[in-house]
Amino acid sequence: MNSLVISNLHVSIDDKEILKGIDLTVNEGEIHAIMGPNGNGKSTLLQTIMGHPSYTVTSGSITFNGEDVLKMSVDERSKKGLFLAMQYPKEIAGVTNSDFLRAAINARLDKNISLFKFIKEMDKGISSLKMKEDLAHRFVNDGFSGGEKKRNEILQMMMLKPSIAMLDEIDSGLDVDAIKLVSDSIINMKNETNMGLIVVSHYERFFTSIKPTHAHVIVDGKIVVEGDSELVLKIDNDGYDWLYDELKIQPVKENKPLVFSLGTCARNPRGNNA
Repeated sequence: MNSLVISNLHVSIDDKEILKGIDLTVNEGEIHAIMGPNGNGKSTLLQTIMGHPSYTVTSGSITFNGEDVLKMSVDERSKKGLFLAMQYPKEIAGVTNSDFLRAAINARLDKNISLFKFIKEMDKGISSLKMKEDLAHRFVNDGFSGGEKKRNEILQMMMLKPSIAMLDEIDSGLDVDAIKLVSDSIINMKNETNMGLIVVSHYERFFTSIKPTHAHVIVDGKIVVEGDSELVLKIDNDGYDWLYDELKIQPVKENKPLVFSLGTCARNPRGNNA
């Protein structure tokens, strides 16, 4: 059984501690909702799992099927079956979606995928997500609307078939119909492949569609409460004030977020080589 295990994870950026002891286990077939106010570590957790170089793990561990994820490069994590749908997808001018996806798929296989099978699967994904028919020949996210970029992330997930997929606010920028379309595609794939999911979102509507099996609230870099879909409903109805009062904690002020993209995987946000 595929299993991602995070133990006592502490993470810093520029000497500022963001995650302060995260414990989380995600097994195949489970859907984990990650909630919490902005600026408290949700995206940091996903970026750290995927290996963004701007974050430094100061203590703790991440293992996937018993292997040390922290010793793996980003591409090794991807080949093992981890996937991150980004909050801010990057435009890649000059690289078509079909070339990008076929190269990514072939990097995971002992034998390259046949052109016929690749085209068949890509056409199926484009159709199910109701994307433009010329998508395969368009440059990656170049000239895409916000909603198109998010659907393109889901197309990549459908094509790459990860064991554990992480979705960072994949529903932001989507209208009601697109949220239904994307959530249906996610659930269909989860049912077909039994992948595990870690989902960051602020919207109960999206969580209602994908029906999380587990829910976790992160405040000030720590998971302060856990539950199931009922916790999602309580947060949606009552916000976080009750949690601050109950646990006697202070909300953390939101800092300006770092913008992550495929283009920053090899360098830090200041433009120097990582």
